[in-house]
Amino acid sequence: MKVSVSFLSSKNIPNDLKKLDNTDADYIHVDVMDGHFVRNKTMPFSEMKNIHKYTSKRLEVHLMVDEPEKYIPLYAELNTEYIIIHLELDKDIKSLLEMIKRYSIKVGLSIKPNTPISALVPYLPLIDEVLVMSVEPGEGGQSFIENTPNRINEIRDLLNEYNLKVIINVDGGINGNTVKKCYNCDIVTSGSYIINSDDFQEKISSLR
Repeated sequence: MKVSVSFLSSKNIPNDLKKLDNTDADYIHVDVMDGHFVRNKTMPFSEMKNIHKYTSKRLEVHLMVDEPEKYIPLYAELNTEYIIIHLELDKDIKSLLEMIKRYSIKVGLSIKPNTPISALVPYLPLIDEVLVMSVEPGEGGQSFIENTPNRINEIRDLLNEYNLKVIINVDGGINGNTVKKCYNCDIVTSGSYIINSDDFQEKISSLR
């Protein structure tokens, strides 16, 4: 199991990123929120682009924004492995996925807890990762939604049916207990469970 760490709940981002750089975390999960697609808003790119000063780890950028086309070129400049957009956008999803691919960056598609899994089907051949939201996106510290494992299993069955090698990542409420329910995933994304602890590496290890 790979572990991606979100710093959304961090009170001291530079310090926490430096600490994460000394762990075996696989990715830094960058939550980008515009205050429209979700209620909350994160720091502007002018500040976010300084992440590289504090960590050398690859980034997984989760765009919770109404206009991802404005953000994709910016985050493509960073040490980014994945850029993830939301399936629920009122946009031409296929064009946005193709835009990310043009930057030679892996493509992710995120799905909210109440969106039918079947809505993913047209896009599965175009993506590298499905990010399954196990909380409502936009706010850290929420509790894991209990039917999430069923949704993960449904996605895994779809991928097997179409013989597609797409990574499944689950994001939200991930801790030492809920991770056991996510055995069918390839990556788990955890935030407050790690960031609010005294020992980042111990918490990361408990998720593997």
